[in-house]
Amino acid sequence: MPHPIINIADVEPQPLPPSYSATGAAAERYAPRIAWLSPQLGAQKLGYNITALAPGKRAFPFHCHRINEEMFFILEGNGEVRIGDERHPIRAGDIIACPPGSSESAHQISNTGTVELRYLAVSTKQSPEVCEYPDSGKYAVMADPLASVDGKSPGFRVVGRAGESVDYWEGE
Repeated sequence: MPHPIINIADVEPQPLPPSYSATGAAAERYAPRIAWLSPQLGAQKLGYNITALAPGKRAFPFHCHRINEEMFFILEGNGEVRIGDERHPIRAGDIIACPPGSSESAHQISNTGTVELRYLAVSTKQSPEVCEYPDSGKYAVMADPLASVDGKSPGFRVVGRAGESVDYWEGE
């Protein structure tokens, strides 16, 4: 069994692997660095990571989870969290709850400060998961979505846009 304790001073967040990294114009806005803690700790039902954002960067697109719940604890720096139609300033010591739901629970963390923003992200790890992206009208269906990040397997992830599906019987 892995050692059940990690000190955050001993972890260094890394860029996302290429299959998860933003490309093109999006790379100018999204550049999270993440230290995946769950695999190192042997966690099974909760995911933990330390996310670091440079000034002006966001971690991920504005999204909501239909299945999993997330919680963020701001460790250092300050920024902004967008939840539904509202924006809230955030700073070290803040705890942010993001329960599953639809667009009213959509969320996004941005570093609006002048120093690096670091936070602890904790989430349930139920699979499969469905995420929606209200700004772009996209959705994602994922099973074992972080498998390729932690090296277990390629997992399954499909990203589409509402209204662009095929008939169930097509090609059968």
